[in-house]
Amino acid sequence: MASTEIDLRSYDVPFSDAHDFAQMVLPLSGKLTLDIDGHGEVLHPLRAAFIAPGLVHTQFSREPNASLILDFDLAAVPAETVDLLAARPFAPVSAATAKLIDFMGMMQGQGAAGAGVLSHWTPLLLESLTRQPVRPASRLQAALTQFEAAPGQPWRTESMAKVACLSVSRLHRVFREELDTTPLAWLNAMRLRFVCRQLVESSLPIAQLAILAGYADQSALTHAMRRAMDTTPFAYRQQNQTTIR
Repeated sequence: MASTEIDLRSYDVPFSDAHDFAQMVLPLSGKLTLDIDGHGEVLHPLRAAFIAPGLVHTQFSREPNASLILDFDLAAVPAETVDLLAARPFAPVSAATAKLIDFMGMMQGQGAAGAGVLSHWTPLLLESLTRQPVRPASRLQAALTQFEAAPGQPWRTESMAKVACLSVSRLHRVFREELDTTPLAWLNAMRLRFVCRQLVESSLPIAQLAILAGYADQSALTHAMRRAMDTTPFAYRQQNQTTIR
């Protein structure tokens, strides 16, 4: 493989593969089970995976999910980084790394993840993944999965705290420690990611998407999207119309 490539995928039924290039699986939402050469773990937005060339791997999921899949040539990666990736194929995702992944997810959704962008982003991603300290399991993992599975629920900090089995003040503290954001800011970003994926991958009416994502109506969604992304749902869908399946 001569170049770096990226794709947005989701998984359902078990699918096995092996290839002669390296691959990173970078979940954006939901969770999936990935088995690499007989070692299986659950991936989610706070846990990514490195698949070395030649290793047989199988992935599947029983819930909605989306992941960025980065294919790259190990020959272009420093030997020390390769060793660190191989030593910890299932790696935690720090707040800084999550922001890098979200950024590229947005660029991919807009059709702007070209070779130039990838050439600068990939080294940053690999550096971020391999230089972070080993951290304990996320205290938010189960709760985040539940929030992402039901973006249309009327989530508030109180109900989010109840799902996470934390007090409201503790919820804010853990979100800041693990994700470098607040519960409501994370919720708003998650809902917009959900909408962006649906605008690209489905033909559902925008008004219906607004309700599914937890907005009061289409106007509320348009306001949120314009404020966060300087675009509208209609404009975003038109811009990415060629990628709609």
